[in-house]
Amino acid sequence: MTRRVLVDNGSSADILHYSAFQKMRLGQDQLRPMNSPLVGFGGMKVQPTSTGTFPVVVGAYPQQITKEVNFLVLDCSSSYNAIIGRTTLNSWKVVTSTYHLSVKFSIEYGVGQAQGGQLAIRECYLAMLAMDEQVQTMSIEERRVVAEPTEVLEDISLDENNLEKFTRIGTSMKEKTKQDLVQFLRKSIQLNVYPSSKPVHQKKMVFAPERDNIVKEEVQKLTITQFIREVYYSDWLANVMMVKKANGKWRMCVDFIDLNKACPKDSYPLYALISW
Repeated sequence: MTRRVLVDNGSSADILHYSAFQKMRLGQDQLRPMNSPLVGFGGMKVQPTSTGTFPVVVGAYPQQITKEVNFLVLDCSSSYNAIIGRTTLNSWKVVTSTYHLSVKFSIEYGVGQAQGGQLAIRECYLAMLAMDEQVQTMSIEERRVVAEPTEVLEDISLDENNLEKFTRIGTSMKEKTKQDLVQFLRKSIQLNVYPSSKPVHQKKMVFAPERDNIVKEEVQKLTITQFIREVYYSDWLANVMMVKKANGKWRMCVDFIDLNKACPKDSYPLYALISW
């Protein structure tokens, strides 16, 4: 998955930055030498190191297309990993909307769509402003914080008929506790939700600057104290909500209303708003 790809109707070339190519772990034998310079709008010339043809998948299944793109590989600093130019966009029959940060394209049975994000655009813009000769191309995958286990883990099968369904538990617990935990995990392998419930994709909430700053401060405090850690998901997230206290200050909560609607009530209900 390659992030930070610029869709540029004004570019006549498709560009892949060399540092992004390296992170893809593709062989150098897939590159061909390139001698012709690339001339910019202001007349500045950049010499591509090579060229290569790679398959590109755009969109999410089933509304996606897969096409081979001939990239010019540049070894220079950029806040983007790749640029898709006008020629390729035309061949894909792409319609772009800068206002909606979206592109739509023809597929065999309808129309596919790829959506950009304000956060990624803002990060690229700030990186471009701060860039100097030592700045490297940003990584293909966003930075990920991986929490290392504090003890040796043991694989536990959850379904005897499907070995792919397994989890890992620590090995330092007592044998009785371990047996009880394994029994509970196997019993609870299925989520306790209403069969008729449908997944709900919450729309991303946008806050006023005052509330937005408070959210950033709260998240930063929780991250520093290691109460939470950063993870990456493409969809299915619950929004945070801001609730004003009696003293006029703000409390940050998580909106689990949609989740509660899908779950039967039990002795340990998950309240609509979980706050800290």
